Amino acid sequence: MLIPAGAALAADPTAFSLVKEGDKYVGEQSKGKVVQIRSEKSVGTMSPNIWYVVYYDPDAPLKAVEVKFGAGQKMNVSRPLRLLEPITGADQVLDSSKLKTDSDKALAAAKAQPLLKNLKLTASQMWLQHSPDGPRWKIKLWAAKLKNPRAQADVGDVYVSAADGSVIRTDLHPNSAD
Repeated sequence: MLIPAGAALAADPTAFSLVKEGDKYVGEQSKGKVVQIRSEKSVGTMSPNIWYVVYYDPDAPLKAVEVKFGAGQKMNVSRPLRLLEPITGADQVLDSSKLKTDSDKALAAAKAQPLLKNLKLTASQMWLQHSPDGPRWKIKLWAAKLKNPRAQADVGDVYVSAADGSVIRTDLHPNSAD
């Protein structure tokens, strides 16, 4: 199949673009008031394509409304059961002035870690969450096993600042791909 010149395949939407899209499906009191963004484990690509954007909703019993996206399209809007979040502080709205590093840039920073350079990374899962230093991305990575490339191994987590894109810390174990 030929792709006409000038036509481009649409890239997977980033988490921040989904926040803008999700604003269409929540009440006025919730627009832009993001509490958490998370993805499911990616399949067949490094970029996740199932995302959940959780907004603060003062009218909901547990103060949250969640919009689920698949490949950039709204799949569901629900009021999730978030019982522990008020205790841990994870029910607070993320400071939007510190949300400068989108999911694609955070994933690129995670993949660039020196401990991972000899591995074939195959999947990721991401969370934008609260931390004592401000909002951060937690990125879980999987790589192809060396002895059985069809199998995947969890090779650990990379934490990236949402404010400046710097790697805050890593918890990587590349030897699990052995």
